[in-house]
Amino acid sequence: MPLEAALDAAREAGLDLVEVAPDGEPPVVKIADYGKQRFAEQKKRAEARKKQKSADLKEIKMRPNIDTHDYEVKARNIRRFFEDGDKVKITLRFRGREMAHQHLGMELMAKVKEDFSDVSKIELEPKLEGRQMIMVMAPR
Repeated sequence: MPLEAALDAAREAGLDLVEVAPDGEPPVVKIADYGKQRFAEQKKRAEARKKQKSADLKEIKMRPNIDTHDYEVKARNIRRFFEDGDKVKITLRFRGREMAHQHLGMELMAKVKEDFSDVSKIELEPKLEGRQMIMVMAPR
């Protein structure tokens, strides 16, 4: 139908002429209430925003000479964070003379890396920053 006839039909109905497929030959239009359509699209976008989950960065702090039970508790928390889809930053803090035994820190970080290799990937390899060793892991 010609454009003028479509516009007249839309005016008679008291609605708008909305272009649905501009790429088509000829372009496809429909008679509808444009305000209602915009409102529905806005609601759909808001709902999608509400449902999306942002990956938080959770931090786990350890010491180089951590006990086995304490390590297991922290490991359980790390696994739970990965299940929730969060990234985990593992911070290993050296105090006093522990700085002389940085190899213990690297061994602990290697153990963490190995324990979670099935559910995570390393985003930031372990590196020493001052008195702290930091490693960031993300879920697979």
